[in-house]
Amino acid sequence: MFLASSGKPIDDNLKNFVDEIEAQSSSLSVLAARQFRYSLRQTPVEVNIKEPRQFNVLEEFIIRAAIEFQPPPTEDELASVLGLDSVFIKTTTATLRSLQTLSSTSVLTVTPEGLSFYEKGSVPQPPYPIQIYAITDPLSDKITFQSESLNETVINLPDLADFITIDHTIADIASLPLEEIQKSIQASGLALHTPEEGKIVTSYKVLASTQKIWKKISIFIIFDDLEDKLSIQIRNGKQILESASNWLEVLHTEGKISLQALCKLSTGTISFEREAILNQKNTEIEARLENIRTQALKTATKAGKELVVGEAIQLRNGKISQAFLEVLNSAKSQALIYSPWVNQAVFNEKIITLLQKLANRGVWILIGYGIAQRQEDEDKPILPEVEKKLRAIKTPDGLPCVQVFWLRDSHVKEVIVDREIYLCGSHNWLSYRGNYLPLGELVYKVTIPLQVQEAYEFLANRFQNYAQKLWKNALENRDFRLAVESLCMWGALGMEDIALKEIQKNNWLELLPVWLNVALHGLKSKNLTSDLESFETALSLLSQVSIEEAFIEQLQQGWRKVIGAIAINNPETALNLLNDEVWAQFIRLKIVQESDSPNDFILSRT
Repeated sequence: MFLASSGKPIDDNLKNFVDEIEAQSSSLSVLAARQFRYSLRQTPVEVNIKEPRQFNVLEEFIIRAAIEFQPPPTEDELASVLGLDSVFIKTTTATLRSLQTLSSTSVLTVTPEGLSFYEKGSVPQPPYPIQIYAITDPLSDKITFQSESLNETVINLPDLADFITIDHTIADIASLPLEEIQKSIQASGLALHTPEEGKIVTSYKVLASTQKIWKKISIFIIFDDLEDKLSIQIRNGKQILESASNWLEVLHTEGKISLQALCKLSTGTISFEREAILNQKNTEIEARLENIRTQALKTATKAGKELVVGEAIQLRNGKISQAFLEVLNSAKSQALIYSPWVNQAVFNEKIITLLQKLANRGVWILIGYGIAQRQEDEDKPILPEVEKKLRAIKTPDGLPCVQVFWLRDSHVKEVIVDREIYLCGSHNWLSYRGNYLPLGELVYKVTIPLQVQEAYEFLANRFQNYAQKLWKNALENRDFRLAVESLCMWGALGMEDIALKEIQKNNWLELLPVWLNVALHGLKSKNLTSDLESFETALSLLSQVSIEEAFIEQLQQGWRKVIGAIAINNPETALNLLNDEVWAQFIRLKIVQESDSPNDFILSRT
């Protein structure tokens, strides 16, 4: 058995973080977690800041003349044009030159800075100084600025530099260009350099020598059994330092750091833990199946060739395929299937027709397969023509209804329909060869709620993890097809709210019509209630959509269908969703006609 947490190299004060990481996903296991210290460099810096003030009438005339007159006038010429004593003009121009608004030339010309302020209706005030602190971080290889000084504290932890070569070359702050200092101050979130508001850092100087400051850092070694991957995370508290983590992983890949030295984690221990974790996943499944078998055998009564146990039925040989088709055909909203292999013989015209029939009435079908630890090692990979045939099964609104994914490393054979019926045993649901002769196979048909729920949570979690992985790839590559697959998987798992939150969070409004069709499929099967907050959230996003969007027609059709489907089940709920603000958006986006009313619209939909 793999090591318990107490036997792993995990620092005591990191155990809560370890628990949080492992609670995020059942596929994550922390193999080691240690704390270190490393040194930052802190340099006090004084910056001079200019802020705007509204110009007076004379200042405006002078700046405007310097911009518009050709050739630019002298002070005396401008005084003559304005009918003023030249003393007034020269006093004001002297002020504007001191503020770097006018150039120091014999004729009146505006500096670029002066022009920038003038366009905002202002001139700069005299600069004033502020002390801030430049922090050089060797792990992020960045210079940031903050208003408060870091405290110099003693930290009794191992120095990360004793295990990893860290470049402590300190940039000479005093030699950096002003533009670079300005950008770093902006990136640090200090509201000291905001050109759009007229507030500008005009100069800077180093006030004192650089000081070494120690800081805590945590390193976690994490194994993801879903991807069969080891990763290294560097954290500052709960914050993951992405660039530093990536850098450490590169060093590890290149053999430049030792996890044995860094975290007391040997290669042998990593291999042992990996195998133990992967084996434990299948052991958990076997334990669940053994529990079902034990319950069946304890209280079973013989009834012909079947063993009937209340809500558990033991099936053998030819009756298995018949039960599989019957259970699948009974689906009202959802079918989850796991089979180690998928072959062509199973998916004949009869099965494909059944799956399309299920799709037409609002059922989602998720298929997971894979027995090897790596996809390239599968001795019976799914044939492209089979996968194509399955992915061609669509919902009435054109979404992929049957989704098939390699989830790897499991020999379990399970079918779960509507979270109510659970088939498990030795029958390969999707890879038998149409052979109905007795092969000694044994399957349990279970409707015991606790057993069904345990099985559902385990299998649904695997699909959910895969959906998250797909979504991450879709975001990184802005891949619309992968995003659609993620949304459909979330819809199949009854997680439409998660799908909508991700669309909103990542401002990917082009996916709203897809989400509406996913929700519509759930409404048709009555698996998605029509009073969910998700619909109110989706309606609130309409204000962010332009009538010029390329997807506007699909959005219009989607909302008409969704409101209609809600109204069929509950007209009052549909009417409540169409409040004044929403109705105004429906008119603006031409989802409805201006002459329509909410009542008439709902009546026309039903």
